[in-house]
Amino acid sequence: MSSGPAGQVTRSFNSPHLETTSRTSLRRFLRTVDGVTIDAAYDPGTGPSGDLAFIVAHGFTGDLDRPHVRRAAGVLTRNAAVVTFSFRGHGGSGGRSTVGDREVHDLAAAVAWARELGHTRIVTVGFSMGGSVVLRHAALYGGSAGERDGERDQEHEGRTEARTDAVVSVSAPARWYYRGTAPMRRVHWLVTRPEGRFVGRFGLRTRIHHRDWDPVPDSPVECVPRIAPTPLLIVHGDQDGYFPVDHPRMLAEASDGHAELWLEHGMGHAENAADGELLARIGDWAVAHAG
Repeated sequence: MSSGPAGQVTRSFNSPHLETTSRTSLRRFLRTVDGVTIDAAYDPGTGPSGDLAFIVAHGFTGDLDRPHVRRAAGVLTRNAAVVTFSFRGHGGSGGRSTVGDREVHDLAAAVAWARELGHTRIVTVGFSMGGSVVLRHAALYGGSAGERDGERDQEHEGRTEARTDAVVSVSAPARWYYRGTAPMRRVHWLVTRPEGRFVGRFGLRTRIHHRDWDPVPDSPVECVPRIAPTPLLIVHGDQDGYFPVDHPRMLAEASDGHAELWLEHGMGHAENAADGELLARIGDWAVAHAG
């Protein structure tokens, strides 16, 4: 199905309803509202929550076929169905990465696909860059609708099918342009320098847009207050080498008591650091809080 008019979340190509796919894995290309083709996969899972689906949003330079993404998805399938996808500019998806800005449309397309398949409860689970995207997505497509930011409002008018019922943000930044750690200084070199984007394209399978943000999107900490009443879980490791613990604490404080914060002892950064026990706890939390 070709992309719809501005403001609508475009559906997948030839996607059957859940009744015919509940025991079938699927691979589809989705089309975002701004016309980018997104590589996505559906696993029906083995858990008892048939109406629930997790949408897994990977970190920067990841994609749906990376082993750490597949491992995280595999744990979550014990509770419910899982949709994984590659953000724009990553893996088999089209376009170029905007490192957390336009990626909100990619997530919206994946959520809409899960609802098209018949799932009535959706939980978005994002890691690192994906963690910032799930926060922005929840503020734009759900939560306190009408109080969301003014950025490209017409593109989010079709938010009903793209809304989420609970949000899990793992290892996310609270604010943009953070360079306080060596890993984040390397990320900024990768994104802002021509030679860095060359390494990203040919070394990391990540095609990065050369343009600066214009306008700059609202930061994760600015979005968090608009997510309520949608349940929100913030997860962060106390050994995260990219974003220190002031980031999750800022996010939790911005929620004014609405968010639940898990500071995980000994945990590093994102999917690679999230062990099976933590992922299982996240899955249990989601089942209990989504709808």
